[in-house]
Amino acid sequence: MPQSPTKPFIDVLSSQRQSTPPVWMMRQAGRYLPEYREVRAKAGGFLDLCFSPELAAEVTLQPIRRFGFDAAIIFSDILVIPDALGRSVRFEVGEGPRLEPLDDPGKVATLASRADFAKLAPVFEALRIVRGALDPKVALIGFCGAPWTVATYMVAGHGTPDQAPARMMAYRHPEAFSKIIDVLVDNSIEYLLAQLAAGADALQIFDTWAGVLPPAEFARWSIEPTRRIVAGVRAKVPDARIIGFPRGAGAQLPGYVEATGVNAVSIDWTAEPSFIRERVQSKVAVQGNLDPLVLITGGDALDRAVDTVLANFAQGRLIFNLGHGIQPETPIAHVEQMLKRVRG
Repeated sequence: MPQSPTKPFIDVLSSQRQSTPPVWMMRQAGRYLPEYREVRAKAGGFLDLCFSPELAAEVTLQPIRRFGFDAAIIFSDILVIPDALGRSVRFEVGEGPRLEPLDDPGKVATLASRADFAKLAPVFEALRIVRGALDPKVALIGFCGAPWTVATYMVAGHGTPDQAPARMMAYRHPEAFSKIIDVLVDNSIEYLLAQLAAGADALQIFDTWAGVLPPAEFARWSIEPTRRIVAGVRAKVPDARIIGFPRGAGAQLPGYVEATGVNAVSIDWTAEPSFIRERVQSKVAVQGNLDPLVLITGGDALDRAVDTVLANFAQGRLIFNLGHGIQPETPIAHVEQMLKRVRG
């Protein structure tokens, strides 16, 4: 039987260091690309784009065609789950997402327990289209938002600078807040399993707002729900490869890695290199952690920053990435410069 081609990205998640680290970027399908802006204008609203399989597949593939990244991440959003739970998500231009807030226990009691997965079918269809179009060496990543981060938007009804509404609710009404988390855990497991069935090679769990939590709350609301999702997915797909991204977790990363069982963690640009090497990369692969602002800067500063990431982490298992999503104003030439440097 012919060997299927290996995917460098998956090899790193499966314990094999690569001499040239595989590369992709968070938000690599996005507004810094003129071809994306063209499709986005055609689609109408942002969620219309997420839920149009052909268009979502097209924008997923655009950065792969242009840059030859080692992984594609399906174009979608972390708030498709609340939308499928009937929380009517909409995106206001320049203001980000808007939802009906779940800001008291009475409202939480009205939360559906199971998402309408028919609403999410376009995401799975987009994954199938992308899988069929991708070079077999390129990995396909599915994802969800971590329950804590998704809950912060559901409670407030929008993003806030420090997610105070969700933090206050978790302190004042922990039982009601737990209900939101439980619903998100159960539906995220089902959603991720369906993404694997549709052709995803690996999964990422984005906990963008993990860093605002004190240690005890981080354990309760970030680590524990993520642990349950990983266990729930692996109960059905034992070798599922999963990356966690508890942004801003800092010194709490080793505990997160140990408790959740993820295969890799994404680290932001503030992570202390020797701590990560000794306490985190010794156990799992790391992904990151170029500052998105140095990618906008370009020039010598970008070369030095790329070299620093490689010097810090390339002796171990590394997936080269940014420390968060690429910014819309990033010049395309700087992405090319970064790739040349990493692969040089």
